[in-house]
Amino acid sequence: MLLLNKYIPLLISLSILFNSIVSATITTTMTHFNLTLPHQHPQPESIVQDFQRRVRDSISQRSQCGTGNPIDDCWRCDPNWNSNRQSLANCGIGFGRDALGGRGGEVYLVTDSSDDADPQNPKPGTIRFGAMQAQPLWIVFSTSMVIKLKTVLLISSFKTMDGRGADVHIVGSGCISVHHVTNVIIHNINIHDCVPSHHGSFSSDGDGISVLDSKLIWVDHCTLSRCRDGLIDVTEGSTAVTISNNYMSHHDKVMLLGHSDRNVDDKGMQVTVAFNHFGPQLVERMPRCRWGYFHVANNLYTEWTQYAVGGSANPTINSQGNCYVAPENKDAKQVTARMDADKDEWSKWNWRSQGDVMVNGAFFVTSGDGFSPQYAKASSMEPHVGAAVVQLTLNAGVLGENGDNNVRAPPGCSGIGGGGGGGGGGVPGFGPGGGGIGPGEGEGAGGSYGEPGGMTYMGYNFGSDATRRQAVFSSLFVSMVCVHTLFYHQTISHWVGYVFLL
Repeated sequence: MLLLNKYIPLLISLSILFNSIVSATITTTMTHFNLTLPHQHPQPESIVQDFQRRVRDSISQRSQCGTGNPIDDCWRCDPNWNSNRQSLANCGIGFGRDALGGRGGEVYLVTDSSDDADPQNPKPGTIRFGAMQAQPLWIVFSTSMVIKLKTVLLISSFKTMDGRGADVHIVGSGCISVHHVTNVIIHNINIHDCVPSHHGSFSSDGDGISVLDSKLIWVDHCTLSRCRDGLIDVTEGSTAVTISNNYMSHHDKVMLLGHSDRNVDDKGMQVTVAFNHFGPQLVERMPRCRWGYFHVANNLYTEWTQYAVGGSANPTINSQGNCYVAPENKDAKQVTARMDADKDEWSKWNWRSQGDVMVNGAFFVTSGDGFSPQYAKASSMEPHVGAAVVQLTLNAGVLGENGDNNVRAPPGCSGIGGGGGGGGGGVPGFGPGGGGIGPGEGEGAGGSYGEPGGMTYMGYNFGSDATRRQAVFSSLFVSMVCVHTLFYHQTISHWVGYVFLL
């Protein structure tokens, strides 16, 4: 204690100096780099701050009803949510967080599961009739039903498809197309066995959900599988999209973000992929990215055949707090894949891994500048540590109809640790602790190895296995955090932001 008192004036001085340096750094960075694109969210920092608030709120509620998943805890903790369904629109996160859907509009009740032969003149009571109306609508379902589409289902602007309280399946020709529209929410729908179809000038390759030239789109808590082309494709200038809490399985090309290497309209694309469970018998594209800015955070990957995250045409990929479980095939351990470019080119692309947990030999090949200001455009939320992913994705997919996604937590995904599943005690509410399965493997594994009893967070080791120099630095760092917090009233999450910036 005497030693600490002796150094308090020094710590205060260092704290003041540190605050000045950081403030100047942030100001200089924002002054010298124009981070605005035509399709970019004008205030990306506000997205992160809003997510931080929701995480804090969900953590405070966890002992009562919540899981720590800020989307679910936003509405599922309300016992009367069924009487206030439209409050769901207040619970979005990430780049698509401002999607209104049909909020403020009338409730439209689907009572008829049939699909008319004439898509231009559908019957009232069908989903097609509601989806094509010009005014905002909140679409709900009177009972569980299977809707077998005869052609692609076009969703107009300001619509919410809300399947809560019913077991709703959409199958057949074309499935769901979100083309040239804005403000659409698709929630709690089973979408599977989709085949190609045409509807006037619109066509579908057999995607489960196709988003084309649209913005402010949110796909949440859907279960998708076995479609002819992609499960969710976002292309041709679309942006401000969040894909969250979905469960995907039994499919080849899962998620395409960006139309082609020639389509420069996708340069401004911003997509958040968060809290999803990529389940069994998936091959590739989880996601496959082109051109834009992609935040892949707190997802659980339990199987892939070729790769998990890939891309071409210089996308910026920010992978944070995911759990990647590699397949047994020794030739498919790499999480990442670059297409249509040699190493001299792709080594300049900004792909980073922070706080990811690597299991069964998985490894993430990073590239570019890990501290590039470009990542500000690929940051849409403050992620949890990768060890929390199992709990965060426990209810991924259609609620109450989890099926085979309610599986045992993969070994190595449930304790605090860096790229290998690392060691350490468990996080309260997030599963058991104990040692990890071993150190991270390969180039760019997301974080350090942590022995049981230690703790590794986002690659920074504060545990008992730290070296003496690390321990001294850690002690000084923590002391400065405490003093700085007292004098400037800043939160630990603010400090984590400083760590990423520096």
